Amino acid sequence: MKMLNRLQGFLTRKYFAVPAMMMIFLLPARPLAAQEKVTKEAKVELISVASAENPRQTWTLVIHGGAGGPGKGTMSEETEKGYLGKMDEALSLGAKILEGGGSSLDAVETVVKFMEDCPLFNAGKGAVLNEYGKAELDASIMDGSTGMAGAVAGVTTIKNPVAAARLVMDKTSHVMLVGRGAESFAKKMGLKPVDSAYFITPERLASWKKWKSSPSGSNGSQAEKEKHGTVGAVALDQKGNLAAATSTGGQMGKMAGRVGDSPIIGAGTYASNNTCAVSATGQGEFFIRNVIAYDLSALMEYRGMTVEEAGKLLIAEKLTKQKAAGGLIAVDKDGNIAMPFNTSSMYRGFTKSTGEHEVAIY
Repeated sequence: MKMLNRLQGFLTRKYFAVPAMMMIFLLPARPLAAQEKVTKEAKVELISVASAENPRQTWTLVIHGGAGGPGKGTMSEETEKGYLGKMDEALSLGAKILEGGGSSLDAVETVVKFMEDCPLFNAGKGAVLNEYGKAELDASIMDGSTGMAGAVAGVTTIKNPVAAARLVMDKTSHVMLVGRGAESFAKKMGLKPVDSAYFITPERLASWKKWKSSPSGSNGSQAEKEKHGTVGAVALDQKGNLAAATSTGGQMGKMAGRVGDSPIIGAGTYASNNTCAVSATGQGEFFIRNVIAYDLSALMEYRGMTVEEAGKLLIAEKLTKQKAAGGLIAVDKDGNIAMPFNTSSMYRGFTKSTGEHEVAIY
């Protein structure tokens, strides 16, 4: 019996273990170099995946200080430097927010508030005056990530209308408040009111008196073509969110109660993370009738146009054919920008996380 068990064990080891060992040795050998290559490729793949999940964050900011100002050569060199310097300051304020990881919404509000406080621009302090010599202000803001928006129109005692517009968006279920209702709301929200005289500068008052004494002023018609202006900002932040804000005093000598495109979402201001952020400037009535800001977004979304192509089509072709003066600024979801205008000048500038920076008038 013992002999039989030994024989059985021997046969098992011989006919099963040996073939198994042969199979192991017959497997195709992988060179050491090839093994190292696979390991390295795996590491590279892991690194690329990590990069895709955490892409390099970039941001873009574009501003305007109005279209339709004096032509080249009509301003002094000192005045031009003043405008360019203030636009640089505005861009720096917004860039600081975006570079620090702040939101596009905070950036555009901060920039527009700065320009409202600067008497050089037609918004806030330094705004043009209506037919009765009073400043009536409009502003709006829109969040491209949520589609929410806020606006105020025809206000006369709110120092920074864009801040009131932000509060309308954040603190109410409405989009626009006007006149006394907007002013009362702003006061309740903690915005300190100012006397209406705060907005009137000697330069604007002199311009209003000149307009009033002119034939166009005496019959209550619109002021000269060059008396358009607005301020605005559009931004893309590091999280990929877009936002736009616009503020204006309107047109010199406008009828009391007149509201332009600046506070109207889709006309003078629009933002959507799917496409772009837009702020317009010029003859507001034409921008309202043509829903310019939204139309730019629609051209991108439904016709596949770039932000530059859409902007050019609207300003250089559509509005120009209607003999309408103005321009716009826009930034798309990838940080590409457009700044088209069909007037003699448009105060404008942009800055990017890449280091690109520019301010210009003509």
